[in-house]
Amino acid sequence: MPFIDLKVTTHLSDNTRESIKTKLGTAVAAIHKSETYLMVGIADDYDLWLGGKKLDQGAYVSVSLYGNAASSDYNDLTGKICDILSEEASIPGNAVYVSYHPVNDWGWNGQNF
Repeated sequence: MPFIDLKVTTHLSDNTRESIKTKLGTAVAAIHKSETYLMVGIADDYDLWLGGKKLDQGAYVSVSLYGNAASSDYNDLTGKICDILSEEASIPGNAVYVSYHPVNDWGWNGQNF
């Protein structure tokens, strides 16, 4: 039950959004999750500053998931996310922050797991 919330400074076409979503659906296997219950949010044209400077190309990615994963799995997913953003949106890895939020209580369809 992961949710990947992606905020990028650049404008993304519908085709690029779809491609990013599809690639994230494959990438979540790094944290032993599948696309079956993956929710993705994408906000483009988002203002981000890093080190006091406004980024022309940058991203913040928040990954929430039911349960937890190993640090090495998070590291693997971070690499995959950076690769996806570089390939699809020309955003360099050194302008991407990724945070992870394991959650013990996750609701869906009127109840919690």
